[in-house]
Amino acid sequence: QAARYSRIGQHCRVPPQPAAMVATPSLSAKCMAEFLGTFLLIFTVGCNVLSGNAVWAGTSIACVLMVAVYALGGISGANFNPAVSVCLGVSKAMGGPGLDWKDVGIYCAVQIAAGVAAAFGYSLLFRDTFNLSPAAGFGCLQAGLCEVLYTFMLCFVVLNAAVARNNSPNQFYGLAVGFVIVAGAYGAGAVSGGCFNPAVAVGIDVASAALGLHWCIVYLAFEMIGAILAAVLFRVVRPEDFGGERGGAAAEATSEFVGTFMLVLTVGLNVLGKSTGAAFSIAAALMSMIYALGNVSGAHFNPAVTVAILASGRCQGLSPAKAGMYVGAQLVGGIAAAFTYSAIYHGDSFKLGPGAGRGYVEVAMAEFVFTFVLCYVVLCVAVSTTTNNATMFGLAIGSCVTVGGNAIGAISGGSLNPAVSFGIAA
Repeated sequence: QAARYSRIGQHCRVPPQPAAMVATPSLSAKCMAEFLGTFLLIFTVGCNVLSGNAVWAGTSIACVLMVAVYALGGISGANFNPAVSVCLGVSKAMGGPGLDWKDVGIYCAVQIAAGVAAAFGYSLLFRDTFNLSPAAGFGCLQAGLCEVLYTFMLCFVVLNAAVARNNSPNQFYGLAVGFVIVAGAYGAGAVSGGCFNPAVAVGIDVASAALGLHWCIVYLAFEMIGAILAAVLFRVVRPEDFGGERGGAAAEATSEFVGTFMLVLTVGLNVLGKSTGAAFSIAAALMSMIYALGNVSGAHFNPAVTVAILASGRCQGLSPAKAGMYVGAQLVGGIAAAFTYSAIYHGDSFKLGPGAGRGYVEVAMAEFVFTFVLCYVVLCVAVSTTTNNATMFGLAIGSCVTVGGNAIGAISGGSLNPAVSFGIAA
C-alpha cells in the first residue's frame, strides 16, 4: 500500500522546469498567498484558545505555520507576519537580501486584514471571543520582553534559514520557522500569550474591541523592536550577505551566544511557567537555532558538544583556541538568559539539583547517558562524512532534548548542557 501511494505521488510530481520557463508570481498572487496563510494561522490560534486546548495549542499553531510556509513560500515568501515583512525591509535597507518598502507596506496591510478577518471568523464559529493582554501577575514590561525576544527569534530564523544566501535553498526552512512557535508558545505563552506577530495581536484585539482595544498597539511596538534586532544581528552573523567577508570570530561568537541564549531562556521560561510541554519546547528552540546558524558557527550552543567535536578530531576548523571562544560565548549566553528569565518572573528563579528523592549518583548517571546521546548524535549527523544528514540534522539533534528531558527530567532536570547548568546556578 505504501509503495502504491509512493508511485502515485511520483506520477503527480511536476518535472523541474528551466528557470526561464518558471513564471514569477504576480502581486495579486502574492497578496492572496499572504492573506490565506495569515488567515489560517490566526484562525488556528483562535480555535485553540477558545476550545481550551492548553496542551497542544502551541504545536497546532506551529504546524499550521509550517505547512503554510511550505505550501506558499514559493509564491509570496510566506511571511504571514508584519514583523517578518518589516525585518526583511530593514535587511534590504542595510544592503542585504529582503523586501522593498513598497512590498513591505502591501504585505503588512494584507496580513493585518487577514488577521482581523480570521479573528471575526473564529469568534463567529465559537460565538465567543477573548481579549489580548499579559497573563495575570505580569505587566507591560514582562510581556513586552517576551514578545521582543521570541519575535526576534522568529524573524532571525526566517532570515537565516530561508533568506541567507549560503543557507538556501534547503528543505528544512518551514520546519525551522514553524517550530519557533513551539519554543515560544510553551515558554513565553504563560507571560504574554505568545503572539510574536502584529497580525495576531491586532486581529485578537479588534474582534474583542468591546473588551478593550489598546494592548495590540503595545504588543506591535515590542514585536517591531524584535524584528529590527533580528535584521541587525543577521548582518552581524552573515556579513557576506551584506557585501562583507564570510565568517570571522565576531560572527561565530555572536552565533554561539545568540543560540545558547535562546535555548537557556526557553528552558527557564518553561520551568517557571510550569509548562506541560517543556522538553518539546526546549528541543524546538534548539532545532530551530541549529537550522538557522549551523553553517555560521556549527551551532554547538553547548560546551559538551564543543568538547566532543574537538576531541573527535574530525572538524579541522575547530582549533582549541576557537573551542575556548565558543565555550566562553556559550557560558555568557546561558548566564545572560538566566538573568533575563528571572527578570521576567519578577526575580523568581529555580535551583539546579537532584529531583525529589534522588541523589548525585543518579544525577551523574542520568546526565552522562543522555549528554552522551546528544553529543554522539551531533557527531553522527553533523560531523561524520559517512552518516551526516544535510536536511534532518537539526531535527535529530533537537530530538535528543525531547528524549533526555522527558526521560530524566525528574532525576536531574535533564540539563545535558553545562551552559544550561551554569545559567541556572547563576
